[in-house]
Amino acid sequence: MAEADGRARRVAAELDVLEARLRDVLEPYLGRLEPFEVYGVEMLRRPGAGAHDWFAGVRAGGNSVKFSLLPMHTHPDLIEGISWGLRKNKSGASVFTFTTIDTQVLAELEALVARAFDVYMAGSGAG
Repeated sequence: MAEADGRARRVAAELDVLEARLRDVLEPYLGRLEPFEVYGVEMLRRPGAGAHDWFAGVRAGGNSVKFSLLPMHTHPDLIEGISWGLRKNKSGASVFTFTTIDTQVLAELEALVARAFDVYMAGSGAG
């Protein structure tokens, strides 16, 4: 029992670190986007954008952390050429689900988010 409790605490701590790392990916955009909630999840969007015209957000839950990036749903060309390391975490049209992340995949995610931001700010982030 104590071993299981220790393992659960260790996993929870690792997920907290992962969540913080994924939130850091969005840090460069905080001054240009506004936080808001959609379905109880904190997202970022252009100031004044509609509820379903959001850019990105991070949500922890269960044994994973989800990174949502709406522009890749409406502009699938954004993910052309991404590595298997990042692609294997794609769990939906606009979602990556992570249980761990290495520095190479994190850097690739940061580059994808930067490309997606340009598309989003051009006014074509949501279909």
